[in-house]
Amino acid sequence: MSEMLSGIYTHPRFYQILIILIVIVAAIILTRLVRHTMRKYLEKATTLLQVDATRYNFIRHVLVFFIILSALIIIFYTIPELKSLGLSLFAGAGILAAVIGLASQQAFSNIVSGVFLVIFKPISVGDNIKVGTLYHGIVEDITLRHTIIRDFENRRIVIPNAVMSSETITNATLTDTTICNFLTFGISYDSDIDHAIQIIRDEAMKHPHYFDNRTEEEKRDDVPPVVIRVVALGDFSVNLRASIWTLDPGTGFELKCDLLKSVKERFDREGIEIPFPYRTLVYKKDL
Repeated sequence: MSEMLSGIYTHPRFYQILIILIVIVAAIILTRLVRHTMRKYLEKATTLLQVDATRYNFIRHVLVFFIILSALIIIFYTIPELKSLGLSLFAGAGILAAVIGLASQQAFSNIVSGVFLVIFKPISVGDNIKVGTLYHGIVEDITLRHTIIRDFENRRIVIPNAVMSSETITNATLTDTTICNFLTFGISYDSDIDHAIQIIRDEAMKHPHYFDNRTEEEKRDDVPPVVIRVVALGDFSVNLRASIWTLDPGTGFELKCDLLKSVKERFDREGIEIPFPYRTLVYKKDL
């Protein structure tokens, strides 16, 4: 039995397997340690120093990637068969290199785009963005390959970084979170326009999410807190548009929904008609 064990211990494969196991365990421990340490540091930094979380998340993904890549290289060099196979592939596989190059072109493009997103910062973790005309939500993470967006139905949208770099991005929180919300109401031609404007302004200023964005100069010049203008004389209505400021897009959405209800109720109580199209049907008798 002892001779069998000594034979196992002295067999070259034993040390290769042992090294591979040590490398795998070390890689797992290091990746978990990096993720835990970076996450803990990130939480403290964002809370105390008010710094952007985007770069720290991206660095964490880069470190994990290089740990895994280093572990794979060590394993390849530990086993002679894999080492010789790898060298032969690199030495004489021109066609294979071309195939791999074509296959990895998109992956490399995503990595480069991810680096550009982190460096130039058109978006950051926590930003409220709209990508093109389809995707709208909060940026949760920017990895080496893709960007994760949480939409307002709590679903995660995974978009390749190359797509993020090529699409038009509307960022509501890039430099200033305050937003001007446009709200349009149509009133009949018989209604009192000035009275309707005053109702809209009163209801907007009473809302808890209303934000007075006027400068001191505008206040001295008696610029109204809520600017309301006649923007169109339609076929059936006079269209009024109110410009109402809120501190962020989320509260702006709530304000618009609430004002549609409260202004409609005030219009009903005070005789301001919201018209709708009328149709006149003419029946002709058969001759």
